[in-house]
Amino acid sequence: MPLVLASPVSFAIMLLYIPLIAKRIANEEKVLEEGLEGYKEYKQRVKYKVIPFIW
Repeated sequence: MPLVLASPVSFAIMLLYIPLIAKRIANEEKVLEEGLEGYKEYKQRVKYKVIPFIW
């Protein structure tokens, strides 16, 4: 969206936000592995978490 709006401020915010999302995903997966039975097997079957074939 920042690219569509051509807003440098929005683009900078987006660049800062991406690492926060990645850290949150890693933390949530750790919690799920510890507390949810069968999540490790699910995680092995599903490779991509956010964007198919990329991330």
